[in-house]
Amino acid sequence: MRRLAFTLVELLIVVVILGILAAVVIPQFSDAGTDTKLSSLGTNLATIRGQIELYKLQHNGAYPALATFANQMTQKTDADGTVNAGGKYGPYLQRVPNNPFSNTNDVTVDAPASNKAWYYNAATGEFRANDGGTTNGVAHASM
Repeated sequence: MRRLAFTLVELLIVVVILGILAAVVIPQFSDAGTDTKLSSLGTNLATIRGQIELYKLQHNGAYPALATFANQMTQKTDADGTVNAGGKYGPYLQRVPNNPFSNTNDVTVDAPASNKAWYYNAATGEFRANDGGTTNGVAHASM
């Protein structure tokens, strides 16, 4: 006798196998967004910190001022840090990048909060995430 279709048991086995595969694969993709944000945060921090140090080297050991941080980092400056279109130094960044966890790019010395992006201390040059978050037990501010 010739079979023209699958039996119900065969179809159930295929459905169960597909369900098991989906249960294994889907959780791996759900963490991908968080991993991407964490990687982006680390890259942004490394880039900005490096550019702050370059600014310091070119400006006689002075860090950018907090009040004019964005302008000093994204425009040309003189040796004393004055923003000047004909300046000799910079720009160091095209723009201050967004913190991927808060989706903002403000630079403050305020306490960490979910709506803050970056903490910057003009006296020491310390630059870190200021969103108050943690990922996989690692505080963003400690990166």
